[in-house]
Amino acid sequence: MVDVVSAAWLSERLDDVRVVDVRDGWEFDGIGHIPNAASIPFDEFRSAEGDVGMLPGRDVWADLLSTAGITADDDIVAYDDTHGVFAARFIVTALLYGHDPAKLHLLDGDFSAWNREYETTSAASDVPAASYEVTDPAVSPLVDFETVEDALDDSSAVIVDTRDPAEFAEGHLPGAVNLDWRELVDDETRGLKPHDELETILESAGITPDRRIVLYCNTARRISHTYVVLAHLGYDDVQFYEGSLTEWEARDGAIVQE
Repeated sequence: MVDVVSAAWLSERLDDVRVVDVRDGWEFDGIGHIPNAASIPFDEFRSAEGDVGMLPGRDVWADLLSTAGITADDDIVAYDDTHGVFAARFIVTALLYGHDPAKLHLLDGDFSAWNREYETTSAASDVPAASYEVTDPAVSPLVDFETVEDALDDSSAVIVDTRDPAEFAEGHLPGAVNLDWRELVDDETRGLKPHDELETILESAGITPDRRIVLYCNTARRISHTYVVLAHLGYDDVQFYEGSLTEWEARDGAIVQE
């Protein structure tokens, strides 16, 4: 399954993996980047006019990865400079378009964390020619409006709202628990908190590996980070509501307030 890898892990494998920087192009060029990283800014793989929800569309995705020199056989490590939340969205998008989950990795931390100990460069990356082929995933975590609606009455399910507490209080799905995705991140290291702390946080919210987990936020960006973390921790039954509150409210789904 998708996982989270350390900067030390990546530094030893820079020649063996394809690194993707999802920051804005001006950051990639002007501030610098991890050596040989490919630039695929977040806005380029985020579109309301593509596939379900905010996915960019199969053709757009294939073109982006081909241009970045990535094939379907490559190991990919993605990073951003925002604790990994945008990079996680890239990882989940790759998963949903059929990339082998065992070859998808989120950098633990972000560019600022990497820059504390490892080399960066402003030189253009040497991107090889490639042709990326999109496939259907063997198993997809995507769930639709009706599935989430049914889950509201499923005692084995935990509906998880990954937005901040103020947003949650303004309105959320009935019975949902609030787990701000940032609760899983250490502000100092800019990466994930230690495993024992993560397990304590998750268990206190009733989010345990034996339960069915249904994730939502506003537009599926923040749940991408939580999804990757849960997958990394070995959670097997995690469902990803791509439409999130954007679709839920548009279809008059039930909302409650604190």
